[in-house]
Amino acid sequence: MSRFRNGMTARDNHIFSLRLACMALFIGLLVTSAGWMLAPQNMTIHNPPDLRSGSTQKWWEIPPSTVYGFAFYIFQQLNAWPKNGEVDYPAKIAQLSPYLTPGCQDFLNKDAEYRTNSGELKDRVRVVYEIPKRGYSSKSVIIKSSDNWVAMLDLVADEYYHTEPVKRAMVRYPMKVIRWEGDPERNPFGLALDCYDGVPQRLTAVPVVAPEKKSGVFQ
Repeated sequence: MSRFRNGMTARDNHIFSLRLACMALFIGLLVTSAGWMLAPQNMTIHNPPDLRSGSTQKWWEIPPSTVYGFAFYIFQQLNAWPKNGEVDYPAKIAQLSPYLTPGCQDFLNKDAEYRTNSGELKDRVRVVYEIPKRGYSSKSVIIKSSDNWVAMLDLVADEYYHTEPVKRAMVRYPMKVIRWEGDPERNPFGLALDCYDGVPQRLTAVPVVAPEKKSGVFQ
């Protein structure tokens, strides 16, 4: 009789243990499900451009090369006026507004208005590009903090009036870049241009040669 009772007691204890295990698994499932639901659906990871030697980096850190590439790309697009600067410049500012801080956008709009009123933009064609052999280097980005940088862009700025070259200048543009976690649908970079960190510096005057006249123009 006692053997039977011991067997029943052992069975009940085993069933109770299984119930506890099932309850623990259920609680773990709830915690896992809640974590999965609260996890971000999209995560931006900034990788350096050259991965041949490998890279170890925290996912939230933005490497200087990415900051420089972003600053150069946005600034180059702002200064790409294919037909008429009076129309193209304000249109570029509006088009690239997700990549500009409100203060920078206001500064550029006032600059476009001033230059339009001064007659500097009408029928102007403009393009900027990197000075050969002065692309990204370890000195191209000044790290102010983990969310704030200054990218030094050494660029050539060419301007034309209709098809006639009127200006060529080599300039160093110090561009402020900040982390900008706004709308990932409109700005997947998670960065924004905050305009200039000081006055752009003229590097060297370069002659512009018109195809027909073969004459040098300096400005």
